[in-house]
Amino acid sequence: MDIKSAEFIISNTDYLKCPDSRLPEYAFIGRSNVGKSSLINMLCDRKGLAMTSSKPGKTLLINHFLINKNWHLVDLPGYGYATTGKKMREQLQEIIENYILNREQLTCLFLLIDCRHEPQKIDLEFMDWLGENDVPFSIVFTKLDKLSHVKGVESIRVYKEKLSEQWEELPPIFITSSEKRTGRDELLGYIEEITKGL
Repeated sequence: MDIKSAEFIISNTDYLKCPDSRLPEYAFIGRSNVGKSSLINMLCDRKGLAMTSSKPGKTLLINHFLINKNWHLVDLPGYGYATTGKKMREQLQEIIENYILNREQLTCLFLLIDCRHEPQKIDLEFMDWLGENDVPFSIVFTKLDKLSHVKGVESIRVYKEKLSEQWEELPPIFITSSEKRTGRDELLGYIEEITKGL
């Protein structure tokens, strides 16, 4: 898929105020500092489309981007911020859950996982919650360039093994590096395939 246009549309905290269109939406979510903004910028081939920051927790809103005039990329707030207060964490959880459970246009949720870390309880619980609510999702491993090839392969094998304890069938899995643009064609091809089939 060629990205001919990518434009920011709106930011808000309420799924009811999201764009009033019937276009499919592909949402990206992950724990704080997982490399979400870098991945979005790499996919869209636009350096400053999503704001990147060395300070985790920059995305506190639902951000909609219109891609090629025919689908929305949605940058969701992250989850699991250790530095935010309880009230803020609860607000973020409400924003995320309301969008995921109630937004009819949500076509697929891409859950980002930093491939350098072993399976984290918070991510596994989030996947269980998605499964219980029949939310279509895929796993996107990020920061592959931070590991050697051998360590990267082993890390993802361990993760898949852990998931297989809970899941009879694993969701689609993508392996990416924003630095090296790894996985871009596969991810965009997957989005294009789903969009064509709608």
